[in-house]
Amino acid sequence: MHTVNSRHLAERPDIPTFRRLTRSLAVLDAILSPVWDDRYYSFNAHWAPGELMASMRNGQGDQWFAVINASGIILFGLDHESPMYRPDNPWPGVLDGIPPEFAPFRDEPAFDTRNTTFCIWRGAAAPAWERGPVHFPPGDDPDGSAHLLRHLDGRPETYVTFAAEYHEVAVPLDAVAAIYRHEPVTDALVARLNPTLDVHDLASDLAEIGFPESR
Repeated sequence: MHTVNSRHLAERPDIPTFRRLTRSLAVLDAILSPVWDDRYYSFNAHWAPGELMASMRNGQGDQWFAVINASGIILFGLDHESPMYRPDNPWPGVLDGIPPEFAPFRDEPAFDTRNTTFCIWRGAAAPAWERGPVHFPPGDDPDGSAHLLRHLDGRPETYVTFAAEYHEVAVPLDAVAAIYRHEPVTDALVARLNPTLDVHDLASDLAEIGFPESR
């Protein structure tokens, strides 16, 4: 995979890959940040009946939320420093064209969709991701999606770099790759990522995330 953003939707992972990857990111952050409020990524396998929710918050006002259900997946993102950010007034086209099966999420209070700079979705049977009829202003990343979705390239190396920058720790690439593969979370694996924790400490997090995911 390569850098993903709302203008190059062919690079976006398919729904199963997205689901497994975001679960992995949430587990890694749970290991590196025992305090939930300090985490960058989270995943709730019990968000609502038949619905999963993956999310990212960087602590500086930027975020994305994705709901996964039988209809597919929809993702709302906000980069408050992007050229397309208009407080409480989304850029024209960003929230247009959302399929009826995802329309209820447009008014979901938890997502603060009035402050959205990009929105993409993929139906369960659709061959690719989609977005609304947005006319982008000039710039390499006008809606902030390339910046906020950059860790969704499926490469463990990308998370290793992120961990060094955000969590300020050096984590072993092979341990991160094991989480990406959804290998069982053992005390030995946890200790390689954070020697202050063990599997018992992560029990509630693993249950909330639904990790590892069975194929």
